[in-house]
Amino acid sequence: MPLPLQPMPEPLSKPLADAAPGENPVHVAANLQTFLALDFGMKRTGFAVGNRLLRTAQPQGTIAAEGDARFVKIALQIKEWQPDALVVGVPFHPDGAAHENTLRARRFARQLHGRFKLPVFEVDERYTTTEALGRGARDADAMAACIILEQFLRSI
Repeated sequence: MPLPLQPMPEPLSKPLADAAPGENPVHVAANLQTFLALDFGMKRTGFAVGNRLLRTAQPQGTIAAEGDARFVKIALQIKEWQPDALVVGVPFHPDGAAHENTLRARRFARQLHGRFKLPVFEVDERYTTTEALGRGARDADAMAACIILEQFLRSI
């Protein structure tokens, strides 16, 4: 069951009318082709890259940094990969309720948008780390970011 996406900023995206029941696909401007996804964590942030044409994603590693140091390292990845937009995983409780890390991840998404002036899309990331571990990932954070991006690409 695909999990809902939440686009950021609002003017960029709107829900599609032909969404299947339980889905909340997002209209993503056609000029947005490459994406960098981030699985936000307080100490580690996994990242993955992918593109719209192939609808595939690849885990790329984990940024082990906090605060402003994290953004310096993210800036290097943005420079290297040149994404058209960013995708951020936002955690929720199993019942869909928000919690403290939900607020942190959303703040992180807003900070990314403000610092890098790229469109940012939020993706419900429930169970991505569990799935990454189930796939036998050596780097669960990077694989979780990959799963988040794969989910996003399937929805557009």
